[in-house]
Amino acid sequence: MGDSESSPRVETPFKHDWTKGSVFSNLLLLSWPMVVMESLYVVSQIVDLIWVGRLGSAAIAGVGIANIVLMMVMSMTMGLIVGARAMIARYIGALDIAGANHVAAQAIILSTTWGLLVTVIGLLLAEPVLSRFGLEAEVVTQGVAYMRIMFAGWVAMEVLIMCLYSMQAAGDAITPMKIEFLLRVIHVSICPFLVLGWWIFPRMGVSGAALSNVISQCLGVLIVLWILLRGHTRLKPTLRDFHVTPSIIWRILRISIPALVMSLQRAFGNLILTWLIIPFGTLAVAAHSLASRMEMFIVIPGMAVGNSAGVLVGQNLGAGQPERAEKSVWLAVSVVEAFMIVISTVILLWAESIMGIFTTDPGLVELGSIFFRIATAGYLVIAFVAIFQSSIAGAGDTIPTMVISIVAIWAVQLPLAFLLPRVTDLGVYGLRWAIVAATVAAAIAYVVYFKLGRWKYKRV
Repeated sequence: MGDSESSPRVETPFKHDWTKGSVFSNLLLLSWPMVVMESLYVVSQIVDLIWVGRLGSAAIAGVGIANIVLMMVMSMTMGLIVGARAMIARYIGALDIAGANHVAAQAIILSTTWGLLVTVIGLLLAEPVLSRFGLEAEVVTQGVAYMRIMFAGWVAMEVLIMCLYSMQAAGDAITPMKIEFLLRVIHVSICPFLVLGWWIFPRMGVSGAALSNVISQCLGVLIVLWILLRGHTRLKPTLRDFHVTPSIIWRILRISIPALVMSLQRAFGNLILTWLIIPFGTLAVAAHSLASRMEMFIVIPGMAVGNSAGVLVGQNLGAGQPERAEKSVWLAVSVVEAFMIVISTVILLWAESIMGIFTTDPGLVELGSIFFRIATAGYLVIAFVAIFQSSIAGAGDTIPTMVISIVAIWAVQLPLAFLLPRVTDLGVYGLRWAIVAATVAAAIAYVVYFKLGRWKYKRV
């Protein structure tokens, strides 16, 4: 792994040895803080949508479209994180704590540079990009206002996310959860005041929702850097670690670039999917936005458990225990599959009640509920996609996940999204069935590749 100094395995509140003991217990202990952390973020976004929903369908559609663009940019960030996580987990598993600290510092440098670039480009291109969608003028206005403020705070978000996920990769999931809890309390508390102009605050509309995000992220950066530099988590990079090391940055990028391409093309595929929905009207766009935001909340537990499985895979491979790494993944699949069966049943029974939380528009409730119910067919196999994708990436084997994702989106989802509304009687529902078909295809491909076992021998 490297020539950095090693540290003995010592059990402290932040240094539990995830390569020993019960695999199932380790999975649960590492997963639950990640589930809580990711859920807190999504809940805060849903709360945003509740307040934005008071502003009308144009505001919902505008923020929904803006978030699709933002998620496309965010997907590249998540790609960069994959490389850092894989390397940090391997170093920790190999007992090279100094090496993990150095990777974390280089990852922060990389995320800061990327954040500055995104800020400049995002502020310049927000309006031109949204104008290309062919949306109603009011929807574009709302979306641009939201996007510009989000991009203005992008550097803070980049550094915050990189630090939180680096802590997780080192095996400390509790500290990131606590930080996220504090930030989301602040975010949720100030959001309605800024959106609706309560008390002494001006009525900022969708801009207020974005500003509440940025404020919490800027505060989060100060907190997370203080925790890292003071050693209040497993990682403790020094100022010397922040000297640019091109070889480390290149190793991070070598793992990250396929993951970045995968995430980017998936987000771009979602963008094209939205373009295909737009001709069906603002109501369809709003319903798709609501259903997609709710899906974020539903798949978060699977993604979080997948992230924890990825950490266990990386650390156990670093410790020379590939069979233990594989066992962690199958246990994670079982846990998430059981959860998705339960949640799918709830959606099938009470979709209208769930949608009614976000809007009182009867047409929007009806259409969104149908979208939501169609999605349950994909939820029944999404555990295989979420867990295997994160676990294989956690081993640093990112090219196969990129290929599978590209095939699922571009050979299955988008062709079907174009054809089903035109050659069948499904209409706009055909686009949602196309998403289901892509999820099933990806699940099959991931199971086949995982069972081949090539990911066990990937060097990072």
